[in-house]
Amino acid sequence: MALDPLPLALTNLLLRPGFRGRRAPDRAFDRLLAAAGPAEGDERFTADFRHLLRCWAAADRLTPVGWLSARGHVGRHLANRARIRRLLAAHPEIEREPVERPVFVVGLPRTATTLTHGILSLSAEHRCPLLWELLTPDLELPAEEREKAIATARRLVGGINLFSPDFRHIHNLRPEGPEECTFALPHTVMPLSQAVIPEYLPWHETHDFGADYRYLKQIYQVLQYGRPRRRWVLKSPLHLENLDALRAVFPDATIVWTHRDPATAVASFCSLVEHGMAVNTRPLDLHWIGATWLELLARSARRGLAARAGIPRESLVDVPYSWLGADPAAGAPKLYAAVGARWTEADAARLPAVAARPRGTRVHSYDLARYGLTRADVDTAFADYNALRAEADRA
Repeated sequence: MALDPLPLALTNLLLRPGFRGRRAPDRAFDRLLAAAGPAEGDERFTADFRHLLRCWAAADRLTPVGWLSARGHVGRHLANRARIRRLLAAHPEIEREPVERPVFVVGLPRTATTLTHGILSLSAEHRCPLLWELLTPDLELPAEEREKAIATARRLVGGINLFSPDFRHIHNLRPEGPEECTFALPHTVMPLSQAVIPEYLPWHETHDFGADYRYLKQIYQVLQYGRPRRRWVLKSPLHLENLDALRAVFPDATIVWTHRDPATAVASFCSLVEHGMAVNTRPLDLHWIGATWLELLARSARRGLAARAGIPRESLVDVPYSWLGADPAAGAPKLYAAVGARWTEADAARLPAVAARPRGTRVHSYDLARYGLTRADVDTAFADYNALRAEADRA
């Protein structure tokens, strides 16, 4: 294992006195809850996050920065929930905001979901949530308050790039760029990309995500209220395992499912997890990353396939990797036509900037064997999904 970047090593040293706080996670949670604001009538939501922080506090090999990240994650969700509740109480009409015919980009991670989302964001008729909006959802803010919210996103991105300099080569976060619903959804498997918390898995596997998606809709209603209405274009690979809950809340949604060889996708995502997790957990167990995420991603694909049977064919768009990964100029108009959107010359003119590798980043390299996996392992885990992918490639 390589040495920690100097800024990370120094920060861990500075945070060590406060690291003892993880021995009393309930006390830490109570402070976060008090800072967020009143939670009367929201006991289920707060209890779920209390459980998450308890699990995170017990994580094996957690670093002081990892404990800070855990509290930051939980505190942000508590604060956002309290703000959304206050806004809905002050403006009940927000919940009458129509979220009509949204597009949800889903698929295994590292299957060009980000590129697909970025291309769909080109249209002036579409509305994609920006990273800073997802981190601090609110009504239209005065310029000064808006800049504070954007600065919060800049600090988050700056910290990730400082502590894990290679992360941006894998997933380049932009404070004012389109980002995925993962930042707004209360509960996802992403804490497992930061810490070894297997105790969280049984809870997550049995969690009813209906309330999470109802809350997600409220967030987008808040972001839409008082602003021009455009068609929402949303994205997260983590929607794949919750398509039933998603469609119960967004019944007229168009599901755009991206496809790529799972052996490539799993290796690439394990590399992303490695670089993100190294900030919070030391030393890393790369084979744990491989085994854990092979199962989680295979489970996601199985759940997605099961839900797919109930999605009307006209509401489902399959996007093979070759559509956009090989030739975006040819694939983008097909994508727009498939979701019932207009592809314009203005969109085409902006396409090269979206499709190009972000400035200052380099090609991402990865290898299944680094994580104790073989192609045979992946092919076995994704046998049913591979049949669907082959069919999508032929279409």
